[in-house]
Amino acid sequence: MSVPRVLSIAGTDPTGGAGMQADLKAIAAHDGYGMGVVTALVAQNTHGVRSVHVPDVGFLREQLDAVSDDVVVDAVKVGMLGTADVVRVVTDWLREHRPPVVVVDPVMVATSGDRLLDEDAASAVGALFALADLVTPNRAELVVLAELAGAPSSSSSSSSSSSSSSSLAAARAVAARWDVLVLAKGGHDDGPTSDDVLVAPDGSVRVFTGPRVATTNTHGTGCSLSSAIATLAARHGDWALAVGVAKEWLTAALRGADALAVGSGNGPVDHGAAARAALPAPSYTDVWWSDAAPVLQETIDCAFLVGLGDGTLEPEVFAGYLAQDVHYLRAYERHLAALAASPGPGDGAAAFWAAAAQGCADEARDLHHRRLAGSHADDPVHPTCAGYLAHLQHAADSGSPAVLAAAVLPCFRVYAWVGSQLGDAPDGHAFADWITAYGDPGFAAASAEATRLVEELARAVAPVERGRMARAFRRSVEWELAFFRMPTAAGDAPVPR
Repeated sequence: MSVPRVLSIAGTDPTGGAGMQADLKAIAAHDGYGMGVVTALVAQNTHGVRSVHVPDVGFLREQLDAVSDDVVVDAVKVGMLGTADVVRVVTDWLREHRPPVVVVDPVMVATSGDRLLDEDAASAVGALFALADLVTPNRAELVVLAELAGAPSSSSSSSSSSSSSSSLAAARAVAARWDVLVLAKGGHDDGPTSDDVLVAPDGSVRVFTGPRVATTNTHGTGCSLSSAIATLAARHGDWALAVGVAKEWLTAALRGADALAVGSGNGPVDHGAAARAALPAPSYTDVWWSDAAPVLQETIDCAFLVGLGDGTLEPEVFAGYLAQDVHYLRAYERHLAALAASPGPGDGAAAFWAAAAQGCADEARDLHHRRLAGSHADDPVHPTCAGYLAHLQHAADSGSPAVLAAAVLPCFRVYAWVGSQLGDAPDGHAFADWITAYGDPGFAAASAEATRLVEELARAVAPVERGRMARAFRRSVEWELAFFRMPTAAGDAPVPR
């Protein structure tokens, strides 16, 4: 088994914070393959439960059999059951198809205070617990279960230590009564830490301590934790390891909960917080670059660059290309200067764009003018060059420096990439100065800095503007291909698609 196959048997939450939706997110967060059998359709949001619809239990059994007839189940997490009939169907199925790991989150009372298990069903859970490895009740549910186990009712107390002590006694009663591990959770206690206690049937305990996260967005914590434990237990084969890792993950999920801004009540935890913290932040410009891969391949394979690289390109063809590049650089210099004058995020952005604008003038002087001669010196603007320049002007006219920056970036990145593909020119190569300019480490560094600045702009703007940036970048890459094809095309080079 490489990926645990975990079945959630639970109710739904249309807002995605609890129930099966939360289970599947938690399973996926721990690299498990999640499956789901619906026990109840729940109309709820972050303020509470509005109504519950329990489908016919015959259909419930059909769902369960459809899974077990076809898929090897490594772990089961049982959540909301609702009625005694549902409890009995699930219990019967588990008795026939007992997977290696069974975690029961006895959803009786929601954090909002809503009762989610009727009285008859509560009395039927004993047979279910006898088939479980671990039960994970919340504080209110633990009290109900202890009473079902025959433990004396504990008097209510506002003292955190008294509450924790009574919870531990209740957990021991439940563990002994049904020969099952019980996780007594400390999320509702006070103090700087949240301590969960794993209680064995013999009364022994292991305490898992974590920092208490100051948030009211705790919707679905029980569902999420139990599903994470089931997945981890199936992978590690050890309950203490599973609980410890799951608790660390849930702490990160609680820390990220407020930033989700889901709902106006008791919001959900952030199931993906730990994964995002472990990975580098996504790079928008790298995604744009990957998206352009087919166009880039066409670019490096075009006749102009192949001839430039192997030295077989006709000098007159190259001179025609340079004549158009001078037209391009004059406009490009103007756009870079506009970026230097525009406000926006980015350390040293203005100085960089200003230096890049000056570099355009220097390049035109050093690499173009001394090569241009004869009729090419006065070549008019080719339609392809005009089309590329019109695209850049459209980006400039958008009023968004970010869009303009995205539009000018491919001239840096494509040229630097072409230089890396062409490599070093041998002695005597007809176009050695040009190939050397493409592959210059200083230009590669400038390309990297331009990418960094555009990335900062992309992170700072709203998604709508970021989409405009992506499209401007893609279009410029397509125009770069058209520009390289232009000198060898019979007539006008194809317009970018």
